[in-house]
Amino acid sequence: MAKRTTSKGTSGAKKSTGAKKAPAAKSSAPRGKRRERPDTAGKIVTLAQDIVSLAHEETDPFVDIPIRALSNVDFNPKTRYIEMGDKTQRRNFFNFGQAKRFMQTMLVASKCKENVEAQKTTSIRGMYYLSKHTIKGTKEKTFDAQEECDPILEDLEVSLSALREELHVYASSRGAMIGELTFVDSGDTIDATKLGSGGYAIPSIVEPDVIQFKKCNAKFILHVEKDTVWRRFVEDRFWEKHKCILTHGNGQPPRGVRRLLHRMHKELKLPVLVLMDNDPWGYYIYSVIKQGSINLAFESSRMAVPDAKYIGVSSFDYDRFGLSDDVKIELDANDMRRAKQILNYPWFAGKKPWEKEIRKMAKNGFKMEVEALSVKRLTFVTDEYAPAKLKDKKAWLD
Repeated sequence: MAKRTTSKGTSGAKKSTGAKKAPAAKSSAPRGKRRERPDTAGKIVTLAQDIVSLAHEETDPFVDIPIRALSNVDFNPKTRYIEMGDKTQRRNFFNFGQAKRFMQTMLVASKCKENVEAQKTTSIRGMYYLSKHTIKGTKEKTFDAQEECDPILEDLEVSLSALREELHVYASSRGAMIGELTFVDSGDTIDATKLGSGGYAIPSIVEPDVIQFKKCNAKFILHVEKDTVWRRFVEDRFWEKHKCILTHGNGQPPRGVRRLLHRMHKELKLPVLVLMDNDPWGYYIYSVIKQGSINLAFESSRMAVPDAKYIGVSSFDYDRFGLSDDVKIELDANDMRRAKQILNYPWFAGKKPWEKEIRKMAKNGFKMEVEALSVKRLTFVTDEYAPAKLKDKKAWLD
């Protein structure tokens, strides 16, 4: 966020001071339509006003972008989630190497403000096309590819402390839910026990003004890594037998899935149990659900579930469940490097059970996928494995 200053030609990294809050205004959006936080548009206006003020003072206009990297996040042991630090990268207008990105930042901010004021949303791809044009009198385009636009949108998120959904930009749905829950989505009542084999496609925007929970008979949430595993649980009606809600994020869960898990955990008081592949990537996905991600550290308090528990697949399950060699996938050098990185994360460091788990995987020399459990029997994972895991709480990892 740009800040007015009396010194000219200022450059380099400095602490962000945060956005000024605009007066809250009553929303006239009809029921079921997206409403931003009261100050989202105000934050964009403040950003623009600060830039204009710098120009009037004959000071090189700039915007400070919080750095999205491991070097700028801290693990708060009290809240048990990742928090963003105060390191920033300054983007100046009168800098030949930064001028284009500076103007791209202003352009995308302007388009987001238009969406907010019109109470309309667009996709990430749509934002690229909304912002793309040839600058008058030149052959220069504002954006040559979407890969240029996406990072600018992320820069705005962290600079304004607002998720892209609050800037009225959404991503494609990449996750699903089914189970013992009735809720309202944009005014439509949905019974999640009656959604066939496909379930409910979790949208990017899942805020309380869009989704309201009504009736919940679930005892817990079981989040699985992939769609293929989720479908096994759905076909075997695991959610019905065990009175739960089943979700997946098709790999690392997108924001909408993580935000919904957070809301169901907080508002419905449901435990979140995570079933991932037995590999460094599965461990990392669990940590993103539990502690938050580095890129979105500024919003961990609204997305992370610090009480989430990892119930498998564990490196010890090969012996516990008498699995055969057919489940083994040999670890490679990248797996081992990733495992060591994870152990060094502050939110894993010092946790003896996790150290034991990862060292066991390294000693085994192999990793395992949830789907591999089907070598025992097609429904082994739902009939025996998962129920056994639910009972054996001592084997859960925190």
